[in-house]
Amino acid sequence: FSCSYSLTADTTNVQCRFHSTAMAAQFIGRNLNDKDNGRSCKNLSEEEIEELVKHYGRKHPTSTSLETLVKTAQGELLHKHHHGHAHDHHRGHHSHHDDDVAIGTSNGAVGVDIADDDVSEAERVNIQVANFLRRELPVRLAHRIQDLSSVPYLRDMDSVKEVKDIYVQSLLQISSVPPIRTPQQEEEFARELERLYEKKHSNVLIQMAKGAYQLRKQMRKGEMVIENNVTQQQPKYGNNPQNKGKESSPLEFEQMQQCHTFLDRFYMSRIGIRVLAGQYLALREQRRNPHIDDDDYIGIICKTTSPHHAVLRAAEDATWMCQRRFGDAPEVVISGNLDLTFAYIPNHLHYILLELIKNAMRATMEKHRGGGDDDEEAYWNESDEDVPPVHVVIADGTENEDVVIKVSDEGGGIPRSHIKKIWSYLFTTASPSIQERLIAFGSG
Repeated sequence: FSCSYSLTADTTNVQCRFHSTAMAAQFIGRNLNDKDNGRSCKNLSEEEIEELVKHYGRKHPTSTSLETLVKTAQGELLHKHHHGHAHDHHRGHHSHHDDDVAIGTSNGAVGVDIADDDVSEAERVNIQVANFLRRELPVRLAHRIQDLSSVPYLRDMDSVKEVKDIYVQSLLQISSVPPIRTPQQEEEFARELERLYEKKHSNVLIQMAKGAYQLRKQMRKGEMVIENNVTQQQPKYGNNPQNKGKESSPLEFEQMQQCHTFLDRFYMSRIGIRVLAGQYLALREQRRNPHIDDDDYIGIICKTTSPHHAVLRAAEDATWMCQRRFGDAPEVVISGNLDLTFAYIPNHLHYILLELIKNAMRATMEKHRGGGDDDEEAYWNESDEDVPPVHVVIADGTENEDVVIKVSDEGGGIPRSHIKKIWSYLFTTASPSIQERLIAFGSG
């Protein structure tokens, strides 16, 4: 988070925060002291939900950084104060940094007093972060709900509608949480957040992939057309004579830019939400179970992440997948600065490297051993000749400000006609049968 993330708010801004919580509670029809968070959420009308989404959607999400996550976890920002809040208020300004970013106060909470002075520093950090999350997550969720409601084409896919429902329910639950003042309240919040993090939102990626697949399928069949600049599904009109003379054209790839931009925002926001929630939950687990404590880790962040070890792990997983599919796999040759370490989230690096190395292996095998993905059991040419290796180079700047990991292969390259499409979420070279099996596997 930016420097303001950890700093103190003045009384006026505290009242604004209380107003936000009271507003959410009013919509949900419960008293702030009511411990039952979820029962009355179902009683909200669509208009009330829409107003609540608009309320949080007017706020700006907080920028984040791994450095401040680490400092907050170590308690370094518990007692820092933000200067200038009162000054901005007297000038009539009320920025999102004043209302949404500052999470720390002299007693470690977010504009609230901790009820018990006999609270450890670790518990104060937990309360600090929990209060920040109960205000920050509804803002991020609201922005995504608004996007899911307005994105062309994708918003009509059933699986995308299901994702929107998940986000709406999560917004209602988190926004109804009152200010957290005790370790017991923080414990309750953590349990609820863990349920959302581990269960309710765990399938969102698969659901969004389903939505993209459904849209690609309709485009491929020519079922998505543009009628007078309005996108429609072809079966709605069919060969109805009343529609004769209407200008229509199949939906083309180039017309999907709004979907691409939306998916960029959606996935970036999802990463941010899961980093915030995952860091908080991982920190609590480390403190509750000292036997799993690792000096290299602060929550989900490893202070000594090794790209060399990450490449080795990703290559091992990709090799297993490639051998299972093709019966063989290219060697992975790693070179460069193999002793380099830096602070990062290892699971994120592993995911990125796995995708790159897996794709490089697949392209290499298809190029040099023949066959294809169209058939359930593709035929592969047997050969005693080794396939070319996949090369991975790890390089960093002289002061370790930048780390570059280069993956190269001899898989034949990318057709020139695909260059403009390769960064699209809606483009893939995998056959429809492969896509269907992947979607079915993810659903199971």
